[in-house]
Amino acid sequence: MAAPSGSTCRLMERSVRDRAPPLLTDMYQFTMAYAYWRAGRHQEPAVFELFFRDNPFGGGFSLFAGLHDCQLFLRSFSFSEEDVEFLRSVLPPATDPAFFQYLRDLDCSGVTLCSVPEGTVVFARVPLMEVSGPLAVVQLLETSLLCLVNYASLVCSNAARFRLAAGPEKRLLEMGLRRAQGPDGGLTASRYTYIGGFDLTSNVQAGFLFGIPVAGTMAHSYVTSFTSLEEVWPQTLAAVNGDSDSVDVLSLTKGWLNRVCELLGSDPGKIREGECAAFLSYAIAYPHNFLPVIDSYSVGCSGLLNFCAVALTLFELGYRPLGVRLDSGDLCRQSVDVRRVFRLCSEHFSVPLFDSLLIVGTNNISEQSMAELNKKENEINVVGVGTHLVTCTKQPSLGCVYKLVEARGRPRMKISEDPEKSTVPGRKAVYRLVDAEGHPFLDLQCLEAESPPEAGLPLQCYPLGRDDSAVSVTPAQVACLRLEVFSKGQVTQPLCSAAETRAKVQVSLQTLHPRHKKLQEPDSYTVALSERLHNLVAEIHRGSSSDSSFLLAN
Repeated sequence: MAAPSGSTCRLMERSVRDRAPPLLTDMYQFTMAYAYWRAGRHQEPAVFELFFRDNPFGGGFSLFAGLHDCQLFLRSFSFSEEDVEFLRSVLPPATDPAFFQYLRDLDCSGVTLCSVPEGTVVFARVPLMEVSGPLAVVQLLETSLLCLVNYASLVCSNAARFRLAAGPEKRLLEMGLRRAQGPDGGLTASRYTYIGGFDLTSNVQAGFLFGIPVAGTMAHSYVTSFTSLEEVWPQTLAAVNGDSDSVDVLSLTKGWLNRVCELLGSDPGKIREGECAAFLSYAIAYPHNFLPVIDSYSVGCSGLLNFCAVALTLFELGYRPLGVRLDSGDLCRQSVDVRRVFRLCSEHFSVPLFDSLLIVGTNNISEQSMAELNKKENEINVVGVGTHLVTCTKQPSLGCVYKLVEARGRPRMKISEDPEKSTVPGRKAVYRLVDAEGHPFLDLQCLEAESPPEAGLPLQCYPLGRDDSAVSVTPAQVACLRLEVFSKGQVTQPLCSAAETRAKVQVSLQTLHPRHKKLQEPDSYTVALSERLHNLVAEIHRGSSSDSSFLLAN
């Protein structure tokens, strides 16, 4: 799929503007912005970094997502007169009126965003985005950027884990809109689960906005709404070969149902007539897209038999039904039973394509049940996942943070009693070191002014989360992880479609060593500081100790 067209981009930008207007932020962003403005510091150059502290779901990696929305958000960032009037009503009465005119004229023309490319495998403590510009403006952007990246990256990573658990062969359908945290959660989930490795979505709006393939046929309510074959209308269907006379499919289906029952030794008295009517009615409406749910009553005694009868009717008329959906019970065992019946029908009635009909499984699938499903014998071709995918039940938040690393050209560092919450100061470059087999093995943070590491040359670095000892590594390849993607009010890298970003995800995941992709107890990936950056951290720590006694000493 090509990059988004102009009209598609406008639709997506409007969608982002509607979902993330500039007032969608925390109140303290405006109080801080006013305090900066009041002190005359609002135009001071500042640099913030966005990162997360722990890989999600107990895994060894994450996927970076949400950049596309961040770029569109920055491009359209401005306050309307209505926005400013609302802020005037909620900020303290003593707020200088000139501040509101400052807000009215504000945009992101002075902001530069440098970022890891969207769809890249990323790791804890590695800066994903660097946001630089006037202090008050980049402060105001904090909450919105975090909102756009946190959930997108989390659900994209969750989708990638489901894909790893499912293996490469099964098709995956995202169907979580009804269980998502509101309309925006549902729409975001559909886009970023597709990017993370799912093939289809049930969300029609996501198909419209993002070009994601959509799928869906019927629910149990459709099946249970029928009680009798008398409700089937029309009762005829023209054959594919173009004959003008329509065929009485009601009589044809009854005949096939008798033959199927005879083949399988089934009791016709247990077959639900209303279910047969529902299947036949739907097949007449969509003869090329017939895929019913067959467990509204009993799969073995009714649903499967009714499906086979209607499907054989369609085959006789030259159509090709798609398959069945199982939505309850032991999906593995049922799928094996269903495939066995498909093969019997294929052989006995000389319909070769019957054996290759799809079996879709949808029954509260979690990552664990997906992995277990793959360990058991089953015949499922497509798996539909909803609740556990879009709500990320194993972990509700990625925990991205947005921290100041430079102000007025000088490095800034948060020094916490909890070492995990301390930040790494200074404007940086980030490099991914790759071994001779093509697998990344270390992400290196350097000061921006440093020379980049070179392939084939050893270097000293200090892994985060370990003691202060240095290690020596020699990369076979070096890749820079940071691109400038927004500057002077404009997006400076081409916006990718969801399909293009999805392809990048798969390439990035394929390079990752299997030990880092394990769903349980993966090996830790190394993130390290260069020697100069490590020394800067130590120097600031020492300076902080000296500063702490300043007031008492004076």
